[in-house]
Amino acid sequence: MSQTQEINIQGQTSVTGEVQVDEQATMKKVLRRLIPFILLCYVVSYLDRINVGFAALTMNKDLGLTPAQFGLGAGLFFIGYFFFEIPSNLALHKFGARMWISRIMISWGLISMATAFVVGPKSFALARFLLGMAEAGFTPGIYLYFTKWFPGAWRGKATAYFLVGIPIANIIGSPISGALMELHGMWGFQGWQVLLLLEALPAVVLGVMCWFILPDGPSKAGWLSKSEKSWLDSKLEAEQSALTARHGNKLLDAFRNPRVFALAGANFCGILGSLSIGLWLPQIIKEFGLPSHQVGLVAAFPYVIGAIAMTLWAKLADRGGNRLFFVAGAISAAAVSLSVSAYLHDPLLKMIAITVAVSSILSFQATFWAIPSAFLTGRAAAGGLALIVSIGNLGGFVGPSVIGFIRQETQGFTYPLLFVSAALLLGAVITLVFGNPVRSK
Repeated sequence: MSQTQEINIQGQTSVTGEVQVDEQATMKKVLRRLIPFILLCYVVSYLDRINVGFAALTMNKDLGLTPAQFGLGAGLFFIGYFFFEIPSNLALHKFGARMWISRIMISWGLISMATAFVVGPKSFALARFLLGMAEAGFTPGIYLYFTKWFPGAWRGKATAYFLVGIPIANIIGSPISGALMELHGMWGFQGWQVLLLLEALPAVVLGVMCWFILPDGPSKAGWLSKSEKSWLDSKLEAEQSALTARHGNKLLDAFRNPRVFALAGANFCGILGSLSIGLWLPQIIKEFGLPSHQVGLVAAFPYVIGAIAMTLWAKLADRGGNRLFFVAGAISAAAVSLSVSAYLHDPLLKMIAITVAVSSILSFQATFWAIPSAFLTGRAAAGGLALIVSIGNLGGFVGPSVIGFIRQETQGFTYPLLFVSAALLLGAVITLVFGNPVRSK
């Protein structure tokens, strides 16, 4: 770094050459320019993952899917995601976010539309696998993209805002999905076909927009001044150099770091809980005797509370001394509340317990991702983040599949919920045991 470039890591103002740069104003500008669009993309991606849970309300009967076949097919999304996650993230690192995220969104939108035309268990399973293959790399790609834009604590804020997309997708998507399910006969399609077609279209449109909206880095952002670009590039370079010296930046550095695999294990447990609830919640609520449009409204409520809870929890974690305790505490609360819900039969009490579980899982996710981004950089970040997400996403296969099998054998949701609760508790133990990754190895 030249003598005329000075970075004030903790302060509000930095000097680049002879020009002062206001850190707060610059980073807030970056947040405003990038996060709303990225958040919208994530809402659409998450909705395309879980809307099959609403489609199942009538699709399973139309296609002759048993609970086990639906659970297996829904979970195969994450097998496709697993195999193509790391190659996709490395491609994004090489070709840039603008091109690669655009490719991801357009391809997954088209395949999600094609899911409306499946005719049985095999074609449903194939469509879900291909959808996961197409979407692979999107989430870790965004985390990698953040390392090219947001230094230090700003990356934690960006991640928290990004993950608000999960509850927003459910808050918005659940009522819409429930309403679309009522459109039997529209264009000659069943309600579940209309749902899958209409909710996939935004992914294609947003994929095209990515090309024009997402710069690959600060130096290519026309909305930053020359001094702001220079300051941000310098700050990111200094931070990445420090992380490289401490943890390495090569792909093998990530695969040799045991903490990466520990984080992957914790993420596996968290995603198992999150996706299991997300995919099966409409059917849990359906057992209360509600019509589809009311199921959508009730399913949205836990995520309204969860959006508030995760935002507050992320702020507490940012101010706290040890983020691990916030991460482990949130997933532990999810385990306890979900196990309680398994033994409740009153609809109101059961929904209260599930709401606490959903809020806690979202709080876990809002605080978890700041941990790996605190010690991974360069190709190690590209591979390490993809590894954590890809192994974690196997939980999205195991959870729905095992729940479908257990439910088919027991004809209820008590034991499936207890299984998910045990997995969440295991995630809390893994989080606490592996230790703080910012310590020396």
